[in-house]
Amino acid sequence: MYTRTIKEVDALQREINKFRPLSRNALKQLKEYYRIGLTYSSNALEGNSLTETETKIVLEEGMTIGGKPLKDHLEAMGHSEAYDQLYKLSKNKVIAEEDILEMHKLFYYRIDKKNAGVYRKVPVIITGADIKFPPPSKIKPLMHEFTRKIPLLRKKYHPVEHSALIHLGLVNIHPFIDGNGRTARLLMNLALLQEGYVITIIPPILRREYLDSLKASNRGNNKPFINLITATVHESQKDYLRILQTLNEK
Repeated sequence: MYTRTIKEVDALQREINKFRPLSRNALKQLKEYYRIGLTYSSNALEGNSLTETETKIVLEEGMTIGGKPLKDHLEAMGHSEAYDQLYKLSKNKVIAEEDILEMHKLFYYRIDKKNAGVYRKVPVIITGADIKFPPPSKIKPLMHEFTRKIPLLRKKYHPVEHSALIHLGLVNIHPFIDGNGRTARLLMNLALLQEGYVITIIPPILRREYLDSLKASNRGNNKPFINLITATVHESQKDYLRILQTLNEK
C-alpha cells in the first residue's frame, strides 16, 4: 500500500474528472456516504467504540446505541456537524485560523463547551509515546505562523503532499485540549476538497501505521506520513470511482 505514488494518484484523478460535473443527486449521495465513513473512521482512530453501522444509526435516525458511552454518541454528532462546515469551507481557496477554530468548536462543544474552539491553556502529553508538544504560551504565535504558511505550502507542493503537511502542522502544534487528530483530518480533507480531490479516509486498521508516522514527523521525518496519506488518497479515489460508476449505470 505504501508504494503508491503521486503519479498514480494523478492518473486516478484524471479518471474521476471525466465524470465531472456531477449531478446534484450524485453530489448529495456522495456527501452523505462520506459523512458516515469519515465520521466513523476518524472517531475510531481515537478509540470511539461505535461501529460504522452504529454511527449511521446515530446520525441518520437520531437513536442511541445501548451499552455505548454517551461521549461516543456526542463525538459522532459533533463530527457530522463539523463535516458540514468542511463542505461550506471547501468552496473557498483559503484556510484561515478562524476556520480551524470553528471546525474544532463544532466537533467539541457538546463534549466540553468551555474548551471548544479554544486553544489549550495547559501542557499535554500522550501516554506511552515519546512525543513533545509546544507549551501553551507558544500556541497562539505558532498557529498564526502555521496558517500564514498554508498558501505557501499550497503553491509549493502537490495537493496531496500539501494536505498531509497541513495535517502534520496542526497535530505537531496540538493546539487543543482534545480533538486535535480529528480536527487535523478534517483540515486535511478541506485542503483536498479545495483542490478537487476526494474525501480521504484513514481506516482504523491502519491506526498503528498512522500513529508511527505521526511520531516520525514529530521527530522531524515527514516522509512516512506523506507516503501513508498518498496511499490512502489512492484507495479513497478507487472507492470514489466505484461509486461514480454505480451512480452512472443506466
